[in-house]
Amino acid sequence: MRRGEVVKGSKTALVTGASTGIGRCYAEQLAALGYNLIIVSRDGELLNKAAREITDTHGVKVSVLAKNLATLTAAEELYEWTKSEGHTVNVLINNAGMFSFCDILDTPTERIKETILLHDVTNTMLCKLFAADMASRGGGHILNMSSYSIWMPWPGLSLYSASKAYLKSFSVAFAKEVREKKVYVTAVCPAGIATDLYGLSKKWQKIGLNIHALSTPKFCARRGLNSLWRRRRSVVPDWWMRLLIPILEYLPMFILRWMRGFTKKWQK
Repeated sequence: MRRGEVVKGSKTALVTGASTGIGRCYAEQLAALGYNLIIVSRDGELLNKAAREITDTHGVKVSVLAKNLATLTAAEELYEWTKSEGHTVNVLINNAGMFSFCDILDTPTERIKETILLHDVTNTMLCKLFAADMASRGGGHILNMSSYSIWMPWPGLSLYSASKAYLKSFSVAFAKEVREKKVYVTAVCPAGIATDLYGLSKKWQKIGLNIHALSTPKFCARRGLNSLWRRRRSVVPDWWMRLLIPILEYLPMFILRWMRGFTKKWQK
């Protein structure tokens, strides 16, 4: 059997932010490995479309929940819903996210609250709730989507990079806490991915792929799951991007000032 593969329908994976992009790829790849799915995001129409296509292609059961996860009680509500529906979650993929490129003083208050709630509060509580169940059953897997931007605390990225830095730090420490209970946690820190998250047009996404500045969602999901099955605590999917981390962390201010001036027009 392939790494991570199970007897079809014998286990269930929950994927948040699964209607499009990387989350949809996680769902597709887990279904191909035999997992029944619970897919969650805000857009019920896209979720139902994804569920039909995944079921038709892979023959697994797909349950759908349209839900805003950027609220204080979202994690508990999602957890209780899975219980009421009789689901046992063996793999949890915390993928739902929102991007913000804007100076904090210009960022709407609601966006600040929603970003921190979605990336940090909801994901932390989902880890706590589902990991407790996994530990009681003898083990499980949790994947949290952090970001390469944690090494890029630059103007405009202060909110996004900080919220993702928390998630990576939490994941690594949490992985050490629950490993003896056979619950394995991985933080994935991808660089640029060709999705609609950043507001890039399809044209610029294609250009980014052609010059290898962006990777495909399918590639990111495959690397993320492989790292999860290998029980790695964190991973940067693109190996060549790892080489740049020391440089990014110590860029001099004169370069950051130039970059700020150049990119300011795209802040929103």
